[in-house]
Amino acid sequence: DILVDGKLCDCDIVVDCKVGDPIPLEVKLTNWSKHSVGPFALTVTPYQDYQNGVHNYELQDVITFVGSNTFYIDSVKPSKDSVYFGALLFLYTGDFYLNIKFHEDNCSRELPLSWFCLPSVHIRASEPV
Repeated sequence: DILVDGKLCDCDIVVDCKVGDPIPLEVKLTNWSKHSVGPFALTVTPYQDYQNGVHNYELQDVITFVGSNTFYIDSVKPSKDSVYFGALLFLYTGDFYLNIKFHEDNCSRELPLSWFCLPSVHIRASEPV
């Protein structure tokens, strides 16, 4: 599950936020397999989608992370959850998306397939009132 500003994100949700306000980001992973998985890293990368097949990932002057955009996970035990917290700070208005990727440290262990099907996260940053 992915929560942005306390709201569960799925394909139909657009999360509204204000420029200049830190927005909490929570990623909850549940291991439904029979084996522990890990170690691995989870990286959150914001981008803009121009709706013509072009994605802009050069947003270092537009969005910043409070803390790191990469979470390092030692392992997640079978039938257990692991929750990771971070925050985003939008410096300009616009529509943005989050790309979440996993990076395995050990090629012999497979991550659950459901973790590769995380919903896309759409965030609309607007001017504060």
